[in-house]
Amino acid sequence: MISLGGGLAIAGTILVAQYRGMNDMKAVSHVSAQTFVAMILASAVISAAGYFMSSPLMRWIGASPEVLPDAVSYLQVSFLGMIFMFAYFVYQSLMRGVGDVKTPLVIVFSTVLLNLVLDPLFILGWGPVPAYGVTGAALATIATQGVAAVAGFALLLRGHGGIQLSLSDFSFDYPLIKKMFYLGLPASLSQSTRALGLTVMSFLVASFGTLTVAAYGIGIRVLSFIIIPAMGLSMATSTLVGQNLGAKQLDRAEAIAHKSLQVSFWVLTFLGALLFAFAQPLTAAFIPNDLDVIQSGTHFVQAMALTFGFIGVQQTINGAFTGAGETRLSLILSLVALWVFQFPIAYLLSKHTSLVEWGIWLAFPISNVFTALLAYAWFRRGEWKHKKLIQPETSLEAEVLAETIVDEGLQ
Repeated sequence: MISLGGGLAIAGTILVAQYRGMNDMKAVSHVSAQTFVAMILASAVISAAGYFMSSPLMRWIGASPEVLPDAVSYLQVSFLGMIFMFAYFVYQSLMRGVGDVKTPLVIVFSTVLLNLVLDPLFILGWGPVPAYGVTGAALATIATQGVAAVAGFALLLRGHGGIQLSLSDFSFDYPLIKKMFYLGLPASLSQSTRALGLTVMSFLVASFGTLTVAAYGIGIRVLSFIIIPAMGLSMATSTLVGQNLGAKQLDRAEAIAHKSLQVSFWVLTFLGALLFAFAQPLTAAFIPNDLDVIQSGTHFVQAMALTFGFIGVQQTINGAFTGAGETRLSLILSLVALWVFQFPIAYLLSKHTSLVEWGIWLAFPISNVFTALLAYAWFRRGEWKHKKLIQPETSLEAEVLAETIVDEGLQ
């Protein structure tokens, strides 16, 4: 559900980055305000749907009677506060579009520290504050997200990052909102597809018993850690590519994407080599007293580790496509990775060969390599550079300023 709304934030990043590259700050401010408008609409729909679907969803996934009330309460409170989460997503994405990634980090770090205090306070209670139990965790999260959203919005009202919001910019702009949904929907579906992929794989893994489930859980946690630097590079690539395309520096946009590809491939390959060498003690740290799970988890981590560089390639190319506004290509790659490579290979190798769970482990590196090669072939065609999202600024002054912005971004 979060992924469905996240696509609008990505759409805002794309448009803000490209207008920033053109040095059209008036358009940047207008797009920023309209991104908030679009996200408020989306969060209202998703929150309402999620709130009323909470109980049926919890029953559908098998929540037991003793767990159901707390699970439903937690989920409903979380959905009611989703507007704060989405509002902060917008602020974070807009700042990324103009090249400021430090301020959102400070805000997030501060709210994490606040959450460390509010979680035990609302869960266990203290003094006049009652103990809300599991629901208290949701209340603490909403409170910290609300603080983050208000802080981000206040900074934008003060003109932070060159974005200056005004009341007139919040008037509903149907053509722009339509463009945002056009850009954001494929991005939302792409993120949702990745989440769905892990869920579908979990069903397959569960058919092999508890030991395989435990090993899979450890491997996915390691994979989630590796995804973090890959996504960071992807976001940086998206911003710089968007700004350069906005400045009509197509060759420089491609050069940045190539440099990011090289950095992501070698950094993640290095990390993968380390994880391959230390896979056993790392796996043992998760579950130290079960030798069978340690052995199976070690095999899974090692099977993936040496292809982590290809994950970096995929993520960086996705970033380049996103910065250019080619969100449909990212969606297609996500669908191909899951439904053409990963799940079919895992199913065939695990169910129709003697490899059993090894078939699932091998599906990950095979999918990583083939998806990366397909993405790179698509990237090399260069068509993504020529997608026209915005009208170019023709004044000489704007071109000079855009050039300066791009140079600063490269530095």
